[in-house]
Amino acid sequence: MRKMATIRNIDNICPIVGADAIEAAVVGGWTVVVKKDEFKVGDLAVYIEIDSWVPHELASFLSKDKEPREYNGVKGERLRTVKLRGTTSQGLLLTRYAALDKVGEIFEGMDVSELLGIQKYEPAVPAQLAGMVAGPFPSVFPKTDEERIQNLANEWHEISTAAYEVTEKLEGSSMSVGLVAGEFIVCSRNLNLAESEGNSFWAQARRYDVEAKLRNQSMDNFIIQGELIGEGVQGNHYGIKGQDFYVFAIYDVTAAQYVSPLQRQQICKDLGLNHVPVISNALTITNHTVATILEMADGRSQLNPNKLREGLVFKEVGGQAHWKAVSNQYLLKTDK
Repeated sequence: MRKMATIRNIDNICPIVGADAIEAAVVGGWTVVVKKDEFKVGDLAVYIEIDSWVPHELASFLSKDKEPREYNGVKGERLRTVKLRGTTSQGLLLTRYAALDKVGEIFEGMDVSELLGIQKYEPAVPAQLAGMVAGPFPSVFPKTDEERIQNLANEWHEISTAAYEVTEKLEGSSMSVGLVAGEFIVCSRNLNLAESEGNSFWAQARRYDVEAKLRNQSMDNFIIQGELIGEGVQGNHYGIKGQDFYVFAIYDVTAAQYVSPLQRQQICKDLGLNHVPVISNALTITNHTVATILEMADGRSQLNPNKLREGLVFKEVGGQAHWKAVSNQYLLKTDK
């Protein structure tokens, strides 16, 4: 579960050239522009990630003297990536005392999202994606949210020793399909969907005849996960006609682990399924830092070179580690 608001240590404070009233605070791999002298290195503070919905009473200044917006019945604002005086700022830092007056003992890494009423912002789901709900997201299906590299700065010395498959992160809607104990299941990011006319997820599952292919290959208890892209999905970033499905993971329920990157790529070929664009099959990142990986995430999409790619996904070649680097260039361009 993504922790939208956590207690973090201020790792560094950096000046911003030409700025007298603001400076940059570094928290893990994140940089946040703050008022000068509001924080010092070593302080514990509340860090709220981008994509958070922040209640108005917690940070009224986010509304910029305008009427606050509303999401899930809560008035407030969504946190986005911004650029101030040439510095990319991601998230919001609040002093421990201003944000948690009524909370007792706190500790680094503590999740305070619920305490502060912080929600993860999710765009409204179009009717063709919502579908008819068959039930909750199955417990045997792994969630598809990848951890952002900025939250892994403290583990970087361990992470950077492995080799990784690197793929393009596509902008769309997460889709999971699979056979579980003989039952064919189609899911959106959060729900198990009943088959219904006009539902985009089921349409792609039937278009590629996934159920029959899994049964023919005796792939019971395998889950195929990928991105639904195209018209009516997240603004159709790639400008394609219609919709399509690109696989980024295959999960073996019996073994309780993902198949290896090369196995996944081969299964996609065998089943006639699209695979997300592969940048590298075995990239070593020993000489990289969080900052250089984020720079690497910038670039053009292999699906449409006229569009910026959303970022990159890294999956360990010989293990199960996986994480993402979202392009700051993309976030600023798309106002996300």
